Amino acid sequence: MAAIIYLSPGEQMQDCEYDEPWLLVEASDDGRFFGTGSAWKPNGEWVGYGSLPESDYSLTEALAAAQLWADRYSVPTIWVQLTP
Repeated sequence: MAAIIYLSPGEQMQDCEYDEPWLLVEASDDGRFFGTGSAWKPNGEWVGYGSLPESDYSLTEALAAAQLWADRYSVPTIWVQLTP
């Protein structure tokens, strides 16, 4: 299970190396939470994460969807920014 790190307002997630997987969930001005990420399949193929509208409406849903993707692609950390 990926660690979840909550960022302070205005704080950016840690810089990642090109080949390091990452996942970020960010609050938006309209109260939704959008997720983006990057990882690699075992065969070396790149795969990106973009949250779906049905999981954007709450932090709980956004984190649940992000956690599933993180587990599938061995992403160690989910960064969360609660302020738009």
